[in-house]
Amino acid sequence: MMGELVFNTVISALAISAIGIFFGLLFKGIDRKLVARMQGRVGPPIRQPFLDAIKLMDKESIVPENAVRWMYLSAPIICLAASIILLMYIPIATFEPLLNGRGDVILVLYIFIIPALAMVAGGFASGSPFASIGAQREMVTMASYEFPLAVVVIALVWKINDMAGGDVFNLATIYAHPLWGEVGLLGLLGLIALLLALVIVTPGEMAKIPFDVAEAETEIAHGLLAEYTGRNLALFYIADGVRLFAMASFIIALFFPYNISPLLENYISLGDFAVVADFLFFLLKALLVILFAITLIRAGVARLRITQVVTVYWINVTLLALLGLVLLMWDKQFHVRWW
Repeated sequence: MMGELVFNTVISALAISAIGIFFGLLFKGIDRKLVARMQGRVGPPIRQPFLDAIKLMDKESIVPENAVRWMYLSAPIICLAASIILLMYIPIATFEPLLNGRGDVILVLYIFIIPALAMVAGGFASGSPFASIGAQREMVTMASYEFPLAVVVIALVWKINDMAGGDVFNLATIYAHPLWGEVGLLGLLGLIALLLALVIVTPGEMAKIPFDVAEAETEIAHGLLAEYTGRNLALFYIADGVRLFAMASFIIALFFPYNISPLLENYISLGDFAVVADFLFFLLKALLVILFAITLIRAGVARLRITQVVTVYWINVTLLALLGLVLLMWDKQFHVRWW
């Protein structure tokens, strides 16, 4: 029995890893293609991230002479491993998280920090002045967006606890209690404010324009990853795709935990295909989240300075998240239905 449990767990972990890597790279390709089209360019083919990863995996990994070797080599592995572990805590479509009951949403927030910390450690360990500047910028950016991100999560958890109780910090519980139809007009405005705050946090979490000051190719030669080559760079590249998929899944779990099969069952009998329909619907939601949180912003906004990044997150986005929290609190006192 124990052997079967371990076997099933390992197979499930491998399946989650494969799904995260495949769809992460696929969404990176779609994002690059859409941004190119929005900017009047042809852009690379959607399969380009797969080609890039395969090409990098086939190349030699060079360790700089002044690098701290063990830290330099372990950083990409830790980054990819932490990104995959994220997916094991987040519900996907109708599937419960593999590590359901072994952590909560606060733990997920901490795990989201690990890939960025691994990149920071790798940047400092490389011995490159460009990478060191990028690592310093990444640390400042992390300190800036973590507070509004925490406010968004705490606001949702508080509202679910007020409504249903239970293990409200468990992501599966949050996924099972969508709030849009359970709040009044003020609560609706609060949820919109919280969602907007999380959308603005997402490019910073993913180090995308306009919050990619830690890489800034035109300023510090790709910053954190300036000295990485070959397989090590490929691991960072793949981890970025997995983290993109994980972040989209996280936003869906918090704000859009709906499945399409109950709606379709009113018209046709899906049977075993209900799971497939829900998974495809989940992928569609993930693509839309990436479109609005990453692609549109990346295509239309220029890179900010590091001082502007701090101002945007510590003042503007934090106030927006706190406004959402206050509106959710007032919604209980002035419960005016919007539907």
